[in-house]
Amino acid sequence: MKRRALILAPLAGVLLSFAEPLAAAPISLDRLSAYMNAMQTVKGDFTQINADGSIDTGTIYIRRPGRARFEYNAPSNALVMASGGQVAIFDPVSPGSADIYPLSRTPLSLILARKVDLNKAKMVVDHRQVDNTTVVTAQDPEHPEYGTIQLVYTDSPVQLRQWVITDDAGNQTTTILGDTQTGISLGLPLFDIADERKKRGAR
Repeated sequence: MKRRALILAPLAGVLLSFAEPLAAAPISLDRLSAYMNAMQTVKGDFTQINADGSIDTGTIYIRRPGRARFEYNAPSNALVMASGGQVAIFDPVSPGSADIYPLSRTPLSLILARKVDLNKAKMVVDHRQVDNTTVVTAQDPEHPEYGTIQLVYTDSPVQLRQWVITDDAGNQTTTILGDTQTGISLGLPLFDIADERKKRGAR
C-alpha cells in the first residue's frame, strides 16, 4: 500500500534549497537534540514524495512523545496515526479495516521519542552540512535493520524542514514540511487510534 510508504517504507530525499547564508559547519548534535526535545506540538502542511514518484499533500499533527497524525488531502483521503506505541493506516477505499504496526519498528519513532539524544552511540550514522542545511541520518542503534531516517534542518533559528525514511528494503519516502505552528494545543482525541477505528467500524 502506498500509504505504508509514508512511515514504514520511508523514502529517499530531495533536499530543499533555502536562501540563507552557507554555514561553515553543521549544527551540532547537542543543539539539534535540544531543539527536538523542545518541540512538543506541531501542526502544518506537508508534501510527501512516495517511492513510486507520486506526490501527496496533507496536514500533519505531532504531539511528542509518541503521537502523530497525517491527514491526506483528496484524492488520497487516507489517514495515518501514531499513538500508544502503534502506527495505524486507514485506507478510505476499505474504511472497515486498518493496518496496525509497532511504532518502534519504524524510524519515525526516533522523532517521536520521549527524549531525543542524537549523541547516543551508533544512533547517528551521518552528520554533515549540505549547502545551507544540516543533514543527519539516524537509526535505532539496537535495530538498524528497521531502516533509517534522514533529518534536514536549517539554522537561525533551528528548524526541521523535512525527513526521508528508508526502510529495510530500500524503499524511501520524503516528507517536506510547509508552514508550521509549534507550541499549540493538540488534544489527545486527535491521536486516539482506538476511537478512530471505532468511528470507522474498523476490524
